[in-house]
Amino acid sequence: MRGRALSVLASLGVLLLVGACAGPARVGADSAKEEARAALHRLFAEEWERSLVENPVAASLRGERRFDDRWGDLSLSAYAARAEADQRALERLRAIPTDRLSERDRISAELFAWMLEDRLAAYRFGAHLVPLNQRGGIQTLDTLGDSLPFSDETAYRAWIARLSAFDRLSEQTIALMREGMRRGVMPPKIVMQRIPAQLQAQLVANPRESRFYRPFTRMPASISGELAEALRAEGERAIAEVVLPALRRFHDFFLAEYLPSCREGIAIRDIPDGEAYYRHLVRRYTTTELSPEEVHAIGLAEVQRIRAEMERVREQVGFPGDLAAFIEYLRSDPRFYHRDSEELFQAYLAISKRIDGELLKVFRPDSLPRTPYGLKPIPEHVAPDTTTAYYMPPSADGRRPGLYYVNLYRPETRPKYEMMALSIHEAVPGHHLQIARALELKDLPPFRRHLDMTAYVEGWALYSEKLGHEMGLYQDPFDHFGQLTYDMWRAVRLVVDTGMHHLGWSREQAIAFFREHAAKSEADIVNEIDRYIAWPGQALAYKIGELEILKLRREAEKALGPRFDLRDFHEVVLAEGPLPLSLLAQRVRHWIRETERAAAAP
Repeated sequence: MRGRALSVLASLGVLLLVGACAGPARVGADSAKEEARAALHRLFAEEWERSLVENPVAASLRGERRFDDRWGDLSLSAYAARAEADQRALERLRAIPTDRLSERDRISAELFAWMLEDRLAAYRFGAHLVPLNQRGGIQTLDTLGDSLPFSDETAYRAWIARLSAFDRLSEQTIALMREGMRRGVMPPKIVMQRIPAQLQAQLVANPRESRFYRPFTRMPASISGELAEALRAEGERAIAEVVLPALRRFHDFFLAEYLPSCREGIAIRDIPDGEAYYRHLVRRYTTTELSPEEVHAIGLAEVQRIRAEMERVREQVGFPGDLAAFIEYLRSDPRFYHRDSEELFQAYLAISKRIDGELLKVFRPDSLPRTPYGLKPIPEHVAPDTTTAYYMPPSADGRRPGLYYVNLYRPETRPKYEMMALSIHEAVPGHHLQIARALELKDLPPFRRHLDMTAYVEGWALYSEKLGHEMGLYQDPFDHFGQLTYDMWRAVRLVVDTGMHHLGWSREQAIAFFREHAAKSEADIVNEIDRYIAWPGQALAYKIGELEILKLRREAEKALGPRFDLRDFHEVVLAEGPLPLSLLAQRVRHWIRETERAAAAP
């Protein structure tokens, strides 16, 4: 058989020569592709390990137990070393020939470059020199223990070690802030005035009343007797001798030195190179090349569009006054509010259960994550200064579910008609469905499953709010108005964020614009505006991301007509995890072409 095959090949003349040359070439090409792929994934693995070592708190929250006994190194020298390591990683990445990579690996390489370049830019602008704001920082780390598993002695020993190192963390944080003072990279005083009360709430007389002690109050039955008492005593001693003194020193520094040095202005452009920094933040959070001026214009147009829809709902319910009077009616009538915090919490539970039962109307079963989510109140000591709700992703090890946190502070300011849209956004089919699903994409590199691509993540969650109509969840016109209120809220963000940080708006001007156009309570409006002051650019991601997903859906509906399947569209959007909007658009348009091609095939 082998001899006959050789004689046939010999009779092909020149083709034999071509084939003989092509064989080794193909082998060489395959080898080069494998080398490029191996180099890329080796870089991913090494850099992922570095990220865990450098960010042990984030590692703990992701379910990585190796670093539970430490905080991250926040020294100035550590930040400089990390920036140098990021630059080296970027150079290694650029040395890998992307034309030898698969499509998925090319996307991963592009995303990894984006992440490294973003971190390097943040370091150059001095983002690390403002290590806290009213929504998070050293003064909110007492809630960390609530999110970690404490199932054995090792977990408690690690927690005690972490508590015993708190003074180093505090001193490094102070050093960062002093460097920020020296370089003029300072936050606005108006938002930092909220922090002393947060610190004061932690300066308890009895260490056992500290939230840092809470893990010791829920020890498992497997830890009992003398061991349990010994661990409690060590934890109490670490809090009394290390944590509380460090917090007192930080409190004193903050009041005596830092707060008086904070800037009076609210715009990020007021810091050195602040205008360039804001333009970078706009690009970062929208993953587009939109300018602040273009974002502002998009926001104004969306405000007018949504306002017209709100007018139609006002007419539908037969309210006799204008839209401003209708909004004031919604803000002030007790019928739209729960009486107490427990009633409010139970209402959130009922809404979440109702949503869960409608998901299959718009999602394939295999699009839904296996990981469940739970509902928890936002801790009381930070609730007055934070938003209506937020979401915490599940741990990668599967030991902690996703958590939907709701704000029960002052229930008389939490409108019933907003609760459905809010729950859709933060839980399912919003954040939990998308983020937990991404974490379960085990064939993607870890950094992609955890990637902070805000325009995609928040754009998806805002888009999900509109799915409430197709899921039959907005049966009451007031619930529909609540969805429009949340849509308007995100449109207003485009206007006020760019207004304050780029166009010179005052805080009062931003609050007034928000109050005029959105039916949010006064407490929520003020908290939201202060959030945008403290976190420039982030609030732009929601509406820009949502608009892109809606545009891509309309493209698919128009191109595919009756062949369009909403559940398939959602699977295409979700299946590769978070992406920049440009890459998401490429993916959806490729799916449209492939669907058209399949339909045209005989």
